Amino acid sequence: MKEQIRCAVLGLGRLGYWHAENLASKVKGAKLVYVGDPFGDLAERTARELGIEKFATDANRVLEDPSIDAVIIATPTHTHAEMLEKAAQHGKHIFIEKPLTQSLAEADRAIAAVRKHRVSCQVGFMRRFDGAYAEAKRRIQAGDIGTPLYFKGVSRDPGSPPEAFIKNSGGIFLDMSIHDYDIARFLLSAEATSVSAHGNVLVHSFMEAYGDADQAIAYLSFDSGAAADIEASRNAFYGYDIRGEVIGSEGSLLIGSLRHHDVQLLTRNGSTHDIVPAFPQRFKDAYLNEICHFIDCLRRGEAPSVNEQDGKIALEIALAARESYETGQRIALPGYA
Repeated sequence: MKEQIRCAVLGLGRLGYWHAENLASKVKGAKLVYVGDPFGDLAERTARELGIEKFATDANRVLEDPSIDAVIIATPTHTHAEMLEKAAQHGKHIFIEKPLTQSLAEADRAIAAVRKHRVSCQVGFMRRFDGAYAEAKRRIQAGDIGTPLYFKGVSRDPGSPPEAFIKNSGGIFLDMSIHDYDIARFLLSAEATSVSAHGNVLVHSFMEAYGDADQAIAYLSFDSGAAADIEASRNAFYGYDIRGEVIGSEGSLLIGSLRHHDVQLLTRNGSTHDIVPAFPQRFKDAYLNEICHFIDCLRRGEAPSVNEQDGKIALEIALAARESYETGQRIALPGYA
């Protein structure tokens, strides 16, 4: 087993900073030695705050450093393909935030680079590492609900990201619902064969200019005979609402709730409880767990449990959902036409 994995983080927005913070102090066997971001003095400030040795505004400087074993890519989605290919060419193991890339052609080139240069790649589908979803998977595998027949996913954000983000996000099916597409495959142990998707702009009118929606639903069929419906919303002004359900031949599993703390207040005015305010609170442990898994795999010389191929499959579903939304047609997934 390798004693220590020397890491760099590229992209120091919200997610990138959390990954850097975790690697700097919370992940056994990891040493964060480099951070990079092209905007202002963000890299320098982050390095200073976290006590990191090196910082840069140029990603190439980071990737060319021979002392780096692995890189965490948390740059904007439209840069993923370039960053991943360059990291692989420099022999760096890769953790990359979802989505893997924005197009299937980019995904194929990225996968080819990963395999050509024999590096490991993990995609940031953190829900697989959340305690509730992991327990649901264990219960399904144990046969507690019989044969899984149907997945229902709900992903609701308290509001929309700014227009500048939406413009380059790839849309609600790629940016948001892709988490549910991946977790549906994970829980059902099945592959999607077709998708039908619909959506509307109900609140955020600026999305119309980008062909996006703030309220959407997709219906998926799977090769096992199972099915799923997946809702995505930017309009849950009451809080951050992530839930799931797997219906089986012998029972049902309910995953997640709106409760932030398991405390209920009873007064003469009725019963109340607090609601999860945002995704940092809901998935804080999952983000740490997925990075711990990545580092553990590298130290042991094992392949990550969610890899570049999983990233491509989730991308295929997301792009098919977007095509269905745009055309009004049901779209068959590759290999199932």
